[in-house]
Amino acid sequence: MIDPYEEAAAAARAIAALTGVERHDVAVVLGSGWGDAAAELGDVVWEGPLTDVEGIPRPTVGGHKGRLASVDAGTRRVLVLAGRSHLYEGHPVHTVVHGVRAAILAGCGVVVLTNAAGGLDPEVPVGTPVLIRDQLNLTGTTPMLGDDPPEPFGARFCDMTDAYDGELRALAHAVDAALPEGVYAGLLGGVYETPAEVRMLRTLGADLVGMSTVLETIAARHLGASVLGVSLVTNLAAGISPQPLDHREVLEAGKAAAPRMTALLRGVVRGLG
Repeated sequence: MIDPYEEAAAAARAIAALTGVERHDVAVVLGSGWGDAAAELGDVVWEGPLTDVEGIPRPTVGGHKGRLASVDAGTRRVLVLAGRSHLYEGHPVHTVVHGVRAAILAGCGVVVLTNAAGGLDPEVPVGTPVLIRDQLNLTGTTPMLGDDPPEPFGARFCDMTDAYDGELRALAHAVDAALPEGVYAGLLGGVYETPAEVRMLRTLGADLVGMSTVLETIAARHLGASVLGVSLVTNLAAGISPQPLDHREVLEAGKAAAPRMTALLRGVVRGLG
């Protein structure tokens, strides 16, 4: 059995060796449709394939570039992961969260998780970035499975009361005051939801639905990082959307919203001081 924490620590050392940066401060994970945001955050001092870091597989989903970049943002060193692994690609849960764990062990005390999401609120139009206030983990799994985490990584039963950091959300609002907030429901994925499933999710209090993020947030909070989650509404969910759902729609919405999204990420990183 692979020790996921030992593997993440080895990956953190590899990140330092590849980038020439001993410690990074902020990790930014770019989901589908979030484009080429790395160059907008500062000076890219190193860039290469995500697969250069052992344990991170090549992304197979459209819109995930599979690149790792180290960015000098002035007072902060930012590690950008342009792509992620998903359960529906057949990966085990420890692989899905491996990149985030490695980034935190590489020094990142702040993790910004972005994704493309279906909107459950017809009042929030396609192309709107939404801050994640809380989450519903409906994947049927968790990164805290298996043996207790070894020392010094803390107890498995981490507090998820403030899964998404209030101060980081306030900073994001200072950058873009029009940002709405919502609850993100993370499902196993691999297929879009049915109208009945969307009605269920709305009953449960979800405003957004997607196929990522929730497991990474659990892993990040367990390791003590502060998390900012941002969903880009790339389509209205089944039963709300008047059109059939298509991944091309996701990528097109991301391209159209790219200036606002990159301005938000840049403002948040600079606002960290």
